[in-house]
This record gives sequence, structure tokens and C-alpha cells, in this order.
Amino acid sequence: MNSRRNFLINSASVTLAGAAIGFSGAAQAGTVAQSAARVAEFNPMDWASVRQQFLLSPDLIHLSNFFLASHPASVRNAIDKYRRELDLNPYSFLDDNMFALEQDKLWRSVAGAAAEYVGGRPNEIALTSSTTVGLALIYNGLRLKPEQEILTTTHDFYPHHESMRLAVNKWGGHVRKVTLYESSAKASGPEMVSRLVREIKPHTKILGVTWVHSGTGVVLPIRELAAEVAKINQTRDESDRLLLIVDGVHGFGVLDEDIALQGGDFFSAGTHKWILGPHGNGIVWAKPENWALVQPTIPSLMDPELNTAWREERAPHGPTQAAWVSPGGFFAYENQWATVEAFQFHRQIGKKRVADRILDLNGQLKEGLSRMSHVTLHTPLNRDLSAGFVCFEVNGLSPKEVVSRLREKAVIASSTPYGKSYARFSAGIVNTPAEMDRALSLIRAMA
Repeated sequence: MNSRRNFLINSASVTLAGAAIGFSGAAQAGTVAQSAARVAEFNPMDWASVRQQFLLSPDLIHLSNFFLASHPASVRNAIDKYRRELDLNPYSFLDDNMFALEQDKLWRSVAGAAAEYVGGRPNEIALTSSTTVGLALIYNGLRLKPEQEILTTTHDFYPHHESMRLAVNKWGGHVRKVTLYESSAKASGPEMVSRLVREIKPHTKILGVTWVHSGTGVVLPIRELAAEVAKINQTRDESDRLLLIVDGVHGFGVLDEDIALQGGDFFSAGTHKWILGPHGNGIVWAKPENWALVQPTIPSLMDPELNTAWREERAPHGPTQAAWVSPGGFFAYENQWATVEAFQFHRQIGKKRVADRILDLNGQLKEGLSRMSHVTLHTPLNRDLSAGFVCFEVNGLSPKEVVSRLREKAVIASSTPYGKSYARFSAGIVNTPAEMDRALSLIRAMA
């Protein structure tokens, strides 16, 4: 069993679903052969080859790539491989790879791949099912005093605000929101940071922000904000340290940034969006000293100390660790473990090349829309202040009407689910400049 397991682990990034485990049936064989050809031809330096790794319908122009990822071939094949093994012998395969020897636990490979991508260490990574779950685990696990507050912005999305609200309902304290810009298209990095810093009070314990605003496309400069938070903490006792929590999902897998070096205290992101990983997975990154501040919410299966403590009827030894915060219960392990391949896919292409491609394509959209008199662009033209979103309005049409008209022409766009809604494009590495031209021509025709 050990040799079989080690073969599976070592070949996870290149072995096809049927090659290691013996698929049967003509339909299955055809699918595997098709995938084999795609993997064999993959050239990470060729954007056409990158596009060929996905099963996205070629009849559509996919400009809502932020939502839920279509998987590249290597990820699909890893999911299929693990699912097949779990179907063949669920007890032994799960026990061998989840609960047996420490070096054979596949979740450690996932944490290791995530840590390499963020520029941190495996013991800094908690595995979750989404950005939402990660944020909830952080806020619910940090105890506020009744006189303390969480400071946030009016631009954050529902799961972030709701995680805060539920936490203060439980622990006490309160939430206060500030606006960072009146015009998102004219947003300024220094001004956004300055507005936030001015609002930090002695009783502000947590600063919760979003890296990339999905309602406008604005990028908040986290490094600069973290530097200001560090200055404030120089004047505070360690027990009163201001904590910076970042909802980072729409910068994660888009921008060329090492999360562990940004300066934040907690970073939550799903890996089933821009990372292109299996559905139902995410991470939280934090340094050990910050994990020590968190009270776990859900029993975890990822550290033997927790189970040993239960058997010995005692509290776990030591401060909270990242693995203790990773929710337990049985996950869709074929998806969780295959996240390794998603991180590898990004590394093969290169973080900077991915970032440049996404910024170039969305920049093409912004430039084109900005020249249309019947369009109002709400995302900054400044390359440093936007990422993978382009939000806009078309005169005389509601956002949903714009999206509907585009869909009739085989272009998949979205509208922002905020109080003030805009039409929204989101170009990714599966797209081409020609597709941007096509989308722009359709908006031009709406004049």
C-alpha cells in the first residue's frame, strides 16, 4: 500500500486519471486520451496552449472568470485520480493518506504548495473551504472586549461584513465602516490609506479590509496600509496590538505579490477562483504568533495533538496552530488534495506572467470603454489600482440588461451584487485580445 500511495503522490502533477488506476470503457478511455493529448502538448509559455488546458465552451467568450474556476487538465486529472482511488477502497486510501504516517498526509502537500505560493511556511497555512469560511474562523476566533471595535470599509462584500457582525454579536464590541473614495474611477492609493489611518482610534482592535473590491475593481494598497499599521503598533502594548485582516481572494492568483511579505496579520482567500483550483477549497495565511491569538471554532482532524488531548482528557499542549483552525469533518478530499496541481499550474506559467496577462487584457477593456461616450467606467485606468475587474455602466441600460444583451451574443459577463450595481467584465488567462475586441464592439453597439 505504501508503494502505491507514494507512486500516486509523486506522480500527482503529471499522471492522468486512467494511467495509474486502470480506467475501463470506451467513453472513459476517450476522455483520458483527450486529456493526455492536452497535457502532452502543454506549453506554459504559449497562451494558446494554456487555453487548451480548459474545457470551457469555445462557443462563448468567458468574461466572468472571477466566479468559479474551470479547471486546467492537470487539476481535473488529479481530482479524477483521487476520486477513483477513494471509490476503489475508501477506508484504506483515506486512512493511509490522511491519518497514518505524518509524512504521508496529503493535506501537508496542499499546505506546502500554498505556502510556496504565498512566500511563507507550511505551518502558517490553514486549509478551509472558501474565503467566507476563512474570514468567519478568524473573526469568530478573536475575542473582542466590549469597548473595542472592528474598523472596516463600505466597499467590502457581504461575507466579510457578516463575519464581523456575527463576531461582535458573540464577543461584544462593535463594527464601524468608512468610505475610501467618492469616485472609484478616481481612487488614489495614498488617499485610501490616509482615510483609513485617520479613522483608527485607540480602541480599534481589528482593521478588516478587502484587497481587490469586487464592486468597483479598485485595488487597496495593502503593503502601504500594513506599513502604517506597523507604525501605530509601535506605540501600543503587545496585548493591544492592532490586527490587519485581509479578504484577499480577488488579488490571490491575479497580482504578483508574496502574501507573507505584505505585512498583514491574517489573509483569507478561496483557491477555486483565480487560483483555478478544485471547488470548495481555500486557505488562511497567518504567522504562528497570530494563530496563537485564535480560538478554534470547528474541531480539526489535521493535528494528532488534538485527538491525543481528547483521549487523555486534557487541553491540547501549546498555543493554537494553523492546523488546529483547519475545519475537521470529512471534506471532498479528491478536491482538497488536487489543489496542489492548481498551484503548480500557476508556477509553471509564472506569477508575473499571469499577472501581466490579466492586467493587459483588463487594461485593454478599460481603455476601450473609457473612449465610449455612452459608457461610464468605474474602475481606475491606473494599472496599479486595478486587477481582474472592469466595472462600468451603459447609458439607458441597467447592468442586468447589459449582461443579458452580451449573453445573447455569447459573451458571459456579470453584474455586481452591491447596493449600487454595475456591469462587470473579468478577463483571465483563458482569454485573448481578440475576445476583448469582440466584447468592446458589442458595448459600442449599445450606444
